[in-house]
Amino acid sequence: MRLRVLWFGRPAASPYEDQVAAYRKRVTRRWAAEDIPLRPEAGGRETDPGRVLREECRAVLQHLPDRWRLVALDENGKTLTSEGMAATLARAEESACPGLAFVIGSDLGLDRELLDAAWLRLSLGRLTLPHLLARLVLWEQLFRSADIRSGGAYHRRSVQWRSADGGPAS
Repeated sequence: MRLRVLWFGRPAASPYEDQVAAYRKRVTRRWAAEDIPLRPEAGGRETDPGRVLREECRAVLQHLPDRWRLVALDENGKTLTSEGMAATLARAEESACPGLAFVIGSDLGLDRELLDAAWLRLSLGRLTLPHLLARLVLWEQLFRSADIRSGGAYHRRSVQWRSADGGPAS
């Protein structure tokens, strides 16, 4: 299976490029992975955002090969634990899915057509994150999923300390 992260913006503008590259390289130990910046549609962002979103949707669809599944990052999407995300990728992998394309929208979000076509609408949480930071978090979670699937030691489950009587520590 292959992974592709599509996002709107300029790589040179991101202070997170080195970290993104490091996580992407780690992901490739398990899955072929690529990071593809897309140019936000110019003009009309204030006057005709619907047209802008439709044009950005077309740009995304041009990078979605046949039989690939689309994962749209969406604030109203499903929230997963890290284990849940690893299980979701495992289901795709085990169903012989050739690839997953994760898309992070522009400052306007994502077109309704993309959201409706998505195999999964994924939320990284209830907090609003800048797009460049969301991209870094996504790559880290993709690496974490790969590590969980491979039985690596990177992911640690939460350990809750207990008092001597077995109850939560105060």
